[in-house]
Amino acid sequence: MKRICLIALAVFITGCGDKPETTRGVTDNEVIIGGIHDLSGVFAAFSTPAVRAAQQHFSAVNQAGGVHGRNIRYIVEDHGYQVPRAVQATNKLISRDNIFAMVMSLGTPHNLAAFPVMDRNNVPSIMPLALSAQMQTEGDFSQRFVFGPSYYDSVLAGVNWLAEEHGLQNLCVMYIPSDFGQEVNQAMVDAAANNDALTLKESTSHRPDESDFTGTLSRLRAAECQLVALAVAVRPIISITAAARDMGWTDVKFIVSQAGFHSAVAAAPGNATEGLYGVSAWQDIHTRKDTPETSAWITSYQQATGEFPSSGAVLGHVGAEIFVRALQAAGPELTMDGFLAAMETLNFVEPVTGVAVAMSADNHEASSDIHISRVESGIWQPLTVVRQP
Repeated sequence: MKRICLIALAVFITGCGDKPETTRGVTDNEVIIGGIHDLSGVFAAFSTPAVRAAQQHFSAVNQAGGVHGRNIRYIVEDHGYQVPRAVQATNKLISRDNIFAMVMSLGTPHNLAAFPVMDRNNVPSIMPLALSAQMQTEGDFSQRFVFGPSYYDSVLAGVNWLAEEHGLQNLCVMYIPSDFGQEVNQAMVDAAANNDALTLKESTSHRPDESDFTGTLSRLRAAECQLVALAVAVRPIISITAAARDMGWTDVKFIVSQAGFHSAVAAAPGNATEGLYGVSAWQDIHTRKDTPETSAWITSYQQATGEFPSSGAVLGHVGAEIFVRALQAAGPELTMDGFLAAMETLNFVEPVTGVAVAMSADNHEASSDIHISRVESGIWQPLTVVRQP
């Protein structure tokens, strides 16, 4: 009798060992993902439409039967652009909601604060709404996938192109003292250091919620700045360019990173941002309205939200599409290793935005293109494209 019991116990133990391990956030009929966003702070103009566009895309996928029979559930937490709240939200999404991946989380310092918690729990970062170089270099590279070139690379490319195109010499920068702002500031420092024709005249730091820039602009004007890089939030960009115009400073050029490449910036009241330059990994959706796929998406987004899709919505759509395609490529037996390997095989042109996605084991930037645009009549008009090697 004792021998039979031991055999039965051995069979039970072996059976448990043969049982396939479960994957965090994955069931037979659902994949749970999360995102930490700024829905109430200075960058809500990006997060809010990004979440709407992503949820709309996931909803359409779910209504069509999901991916390999699994619906996608996207749980979003608001950090209000505050790092402590971002960490709290990350812990909640991982420990309580048991998410599979973090998708399109906004903010460089917020993502960096979340990465240690994510890495300890094998939760990857997919297409964060932050393009600092640290989005790939901080922590485990195998779990980092971004939209495109960093703030540093993009601003540096834009400044070099403008300097050569217009014979500029004097550079200045206005930035918020975050990882994002510091990276843009460093791009300006290096632009001057690497080119004898360029000089960095002034570098000024500002609070994220600062609104009065008259004194700073007077100082920059006195320094004879010809090109000023702005690494601030959406509303301050408009305030700065409007103040420069009001004080009659019209012979200066301003340039923004991807964080300022927003349709609300281009369409600022009173043409306050007319002539502003911007760099991005995508083309302004306004300039693609005649493309059938783009037109159809614009219509569906407007019907769902009552507003024209902004740059934030574009990012939300592309990020959601990349995630869905990776799930499809990973196959029905979804594991983390299989999903990450699938991300590295993606190679397609997203039809709505025209973004060319191509990743590999060594390249986790979805797009290598740097679009340089200029605001003309309230729209970001494309000027040229610089392709990263």
